[in-house]
Amino acid sequence: MAFFEPIGACVLALACMAPAQPAESTFQLTSHDTRGRIGTVSLTCGPTGGSHPSRGNACGKLSEVDGKFDRLRPEPRACTLEYSPVDVSAVGKWRGEPVTFRTSYANRCVADAESAGVFTF
Repeated sequence: MAFFEPIGACVLALACMAPAQPAESTFQLTSHDTRGRIGTVSLTCGPTGGSHPSRGNACGKLSEVDGKFDRLRPEPRACTLEYSPVDVSAVGKWRGEPVTFRTSYANRCVADAESAGVFTF
């Protein structure tokens, strides 16, 4: 019995030294425009998944800003000055921390560009 005690202590010590895995990040993303179109997708990061059509890109962009939607870096894109508001929201968790984000964009093109493609669905 005494033989296994050092081995057990070693195993426990190694388990304590293992790096903690970040909590999964999951979101429900929604968009609604003035034409009555409503879109909803799921997005999971770490591991990447969900119904978002560009989930790898969206997770990459969110990783760059530590899950802070209001800090997404706009993509350069020429958009018309048409005013056709698009309301978007994100509800979920980023690495275990609750996230709620809501904003409006002037039109679909602006929403796609300003959100770095995260709300392109």
